[in-house]
Amino acid sequence: MKFENTKKVLQSWPLVLTCFVIVCISEKINIITIPVGQANIMFLPLLYAMVLGLLCFLIKPIKWIDVESSHKANTFVVIGISVFIAKVAVNSGAAIIVIAKSGYVVPLIAQEFGNLGTILVALPVAVLLGFKREAVGMTHSIAREPNVGLIAQKYGLDSPEGRGVLTTYTVGTVIGTIFMNLLVSFLAAFTPIHVYALAMACGVGSGSMMAASSAPLLAMFEEGSAQYNMISTLAGLSNTFSTADGILMSILIGLPLCNWWYKKLDRYRSRRSGKQ
Repeated sequence: MKFENTKKVLQSWPLVLTCFVIVCISEKINIITIPVGQANIMFLPLLYAMVLGLLCFLIKPIKWIDVESSHKANTFVVIGISVFIAKVAVNSGAAIIVIAKSGYVVPLIAQEFGNLGTILVALPVAVLLGFKREAVGMTHSIAREPNVGLIAQKYGLDSPEGRGVLTTYTVGTVIGTIFMNLLVSFLAAFTPIHVYALAMACGVGSGSMMAASSAPLLAMFEEGSAQYNMISTLAGLSNTFSTADGILMSILIGLPLCNWWYKKLDRYRSRRSGKQ
């Protein structure tokens, strides 16, 4: 990290302290679960932290939370995600043997190609709606923490791509966990898909989404039972694997494919606009 960024962090100690207080409040509230039929809607501390931070910026009860501080916060995001990715790397390395012995390596790898669906399906929709380079950040992946870090390092969070990935990250945090929870509940109740297969599908590379989506599966069995432990293990294993190889998928395939596909779509859009 450049010295200028280090200086920004040291000068912004009131902002850091405010973020720390918001995190403490959010963790104190803890997870709130609302039963809805056979499903459970879960509100996680990450959501409270985002709402409290947004309120501090909009209502301005604290003078040092302003536009300038929001720009400085971009540096904090990169630092925080860098530490997170280092932790993921260590945990993933420690889990390699466990994953290899599990016998589920092939399906765990294969599920990562599902990330490409956001590029092939969502990117044309984003371009159709008028988005430009923001669409690349929005659709190159499911836009969780490692992907935010990737875009931040490659383009910067002040770039169109950075705004795009943060938009999807925010929407995913607020709506994505609820959607995943309800989707898994529906699939478990009305389809013949085995609960173990659904448990593996819960690990998309996001701890909050994994917790929300695996909750209805765990609720089907008594805590401590063989099925309960197996679901928890498979979901955690899948999430670890998805986090580790998901970022590689984005770097090697997802982002290059998204940029190539965007250029094709943008060229087609320009030709259509020229004809009109």
